[in-house]
Amino acid sequence: MSVQRFILAMAAALTLAFAGVAGAQSNADLAPDVLARNITDEVLQVLRADKDIQSGNMKKAIALVETKVLPHFDFTRMTQLAMGRNWRDTTPEQKKALTQEFRDLLVRTYTVALTQYRNQTVDYKPLKLNPGETEVVVRSQINNPGAAPISVDYAMSKAPNGWKVFDIAVENVSLVQNYRTTFNTEVQKSGVDGLIKVLADRNKALAARQ
Repeated sequence: MSVQRFILAMAAALTLAFAGVAGAQSNADLAPDVLARNITDEVLQVLRADKDIQSGNMKKAIALVETKVLPHFDFTRMTQLAMGRNWRDTTPEQKKALTQEFRDLLVRTYTVALTQYRNQTVDYKPLKLNPGETEVVVRSQINNPGAAPISVDYAMSKAPNGWKVFDIAVENVSLVQNYRTTFNTEVQKSGVDGLIKVLADRNKALAARQ
């Protein structure tokens, strides 16, 4: 899969599937696949109707992600998984900084692709949720007109306030595994503080372009 397809698919993963839920049930009451399925049409409708986002208004697109998407992601666990064994060698202050910078990087990177969405649809595969199960994989397929469909799988865990995403796999490529290689290389080269600086510098560069 090309880098462009990967970025576009990840943008969909971050923005189309777990944005906010309308209806009588609270997030905590909804099964993970129902949570995703119920809101997809609503969010797609917003994206298609919002001319500002379609024309590249990054501030508005980021605001959408910040308010609608981020509450449904466990960024602390995502960062821990991306760090691998290096996580245990970090201080509480470093953990906090890493999580914040990684979160900002994901938001800024994939919000760029959000403005390119027009007529995509998302299909979800049936999920069998066993009683007491606290971790599941919700499987979906993003359908792009005139292009091959893209598989997107969400690893989710049960939290007191509902299901949270802790990893995403696009075409069987894991987000956290993909970043783990990069993080490990940087830690070996310049330590944890060096990695934090690299992430912070990248976020500043992305912010300047947006």
